[in-house]
Amino acid sequence: MTLSVVIAVIAAGAVGGCLGSLLGLGGGVFLVPFLNVGLGFEFKVAAAVSLMTVIATSSVVSAGTAGRQLINLRLGMLLEIMSTIGGLTLGVLVEHMSETLLNRLFATVTAAIAVLMLSRLERRNVLEAEADPGPLGGRFYESESGREVVYRVRRLPLALCASLVAGGVSGSLGIGGGILKVPILNAWCGVPMRAAAATSALMIGVTAVSSVPIQYARGYVIPPVAAAAVLGVLLGSSAGFWFGGRARAKWLKLLMAIVLGSVSLLYFVKGLR
Repeated sequence: MTLSVVIAVIAAGAVGGCLGSLLGLGGGVFLVPFLNVGLGFEFKVAAAVSLMTVIATSSVVSAGTAGRQLINLRLGMLLEIMSTIGGLTLGVLVEHMSETLLNRLFATVTAAIAVLMLSRLERRNVLEAEADPGPLGGRFYESESGREVVYRVRRLPLALCASLVAGGVSGSLGIGGGILKVPILNAWCGVPMRAAAATSALMIGVTAVSSVPIQYARGYVIPPVAAAAVLGVLLGSSAGFWFGGRARAKWLKLLMAIVLGSVSLLYFVKGLR
């Protein structure tokens, strides 16, 4: 690796880490296209390196949100069981997937989630402060509204199925299962955007840990590239965490839709070549 490549990877990792901590996605949705399309790494290598950065993003965001009640630990650990199963399964099967199939899958998933987020920009999953959040719900102080937010988890079977698929997406595409978990938890399962992102950030690290050893054993993790990307992610995650606490939930959803839509278009075009 040349010095220019190292600097480029660190910069890309910083952008990915910033987006990952803002939206609970893990940052791979930006880093994978950069490594694969921008620097010419094989998709499986880009995905494996990205999984390493997902762990870093998860650690930074989870530490930063500790004590603020944003992370719903009970819900996260329940859903993580399904995510780990999905991550292990697709982590094994990705060896048999072609580059073209992975590109198309990446494009389809990101496009679908972008449309979902645009359709739910104004939706807020907030109950009255005196309401009972139920066994898996929660409450936290939201600086945007200046009051305590209470929410109740709905459609738990859907959340479990989404977590299984999200784990598979993470294990095969390296983009962190938050790309599915955050929109679905927010749009259909009653979890506010900030709580969904923080809970997802915790979960994606655990899911990535279940898949990384498989990818490393197959030689897909290139240590110098992974080290540079993780360094950038650690820097970017801190910045994203600071901005995320000050941004409106609506603009976070819009940013997520724009990022996912751009990445999807890139890979649809790439798949046509």
